[in-house]
Amino acid sequence: MLIKESHADVQTTANGKTTSMRIFLFHPTIPGYPNARFPGVVLFSEIYQVTGPVARFARQIAGQGYIIAAPSSYHDFTGPEPLAYDVPGTDQGNEWKITKTLESYDEDVTQTVSYLLSLPTCTGRLGATGMCLGGHLALRAALHPKISSTVCYFATDVHARTLGPNSGANTSSTAPPDSNHTLDLLSRITGEVSMIFGIKDTHVPDAGRDLIRQKLREAGVVFSFHEFAWAQHAFIRDELSKGRYDPAITKVCFEVLLEQFGRVLKTELGDGDGKKQEVEHVC
Repeated sequence: MLIKESHADVQTTANGKTTSMRIFLFHPTIPGYPNARFPGVVLFSEIYQVTGPVARFARQIAGQGYIIAAPSSYHDFTGPEPLAYDVPGTDQGNEWKITKTLESYDEDVTQTVSYLLSLPTCTGRLGATGMCLGGHLALRAALHPKISSTVCYFATDVHARTLGPNSGANTSSTAPPDSNHTLDLLSRITGEVSMIFGIKDTHVPDAGRDLIRQKLREAGVVFSFHEFAWAQHAFIRDELSKGRYDPAITKVCFEVLLEQFGRVLKTELGDGDGKKQEVEHVC
């Protein structure tokens, strides 16, 4: 499987403002088969936009037979260039993360999904993944009816309702009135979700992970929840990870992604029968 890389600039409109969003495309190719078709996956980046580690992650997935579309999330404020993995870049990314509105994030999903579906080489089956901010955006993308499989790496701000403009952390198990936060919309998810966390992740503490798991269960989402004892935040970032990169656990998590994407996005499952599965209690 070879990979062709390109990009497309699409128009997004949210909160009365129209901007151009760059979508980086990582497209698998098979020599001799120009009409080959593949499922699509929306890949959301960390707060630094599409950096080297994010692009390498995209190539790894694309090499398994998926068209990867990675949007530049901060097009509301800047161009598609990545922010640096330094203090100014981190501060800027964190500022934009809570300045950008949830409506704008949702418009990014809509436009990226539409772009993938417009490709004649896409089968129409779509998934989503991402890390850090992108893990949250992947979970939020799962609210879109076209997304049927989602794998989220150490999703931040879900448990505290602190993505987009907010008045401070709210970790209550009860949704605020008229909440548009991801945590309070999980019942809209129709696909399958895998959540991946490190127990040593200081961005999403034990209580935060427990709350996410509880809300997923209450919402009736089909999900898996993976926690790794020694993994910290950003453990899959293979560059400037501040000593947190763990290649062994990264490999295990990639197998989780491949299993779910392969089963849900590549297999001809047909329509579900809607019946509740009864599991026999045997030893």
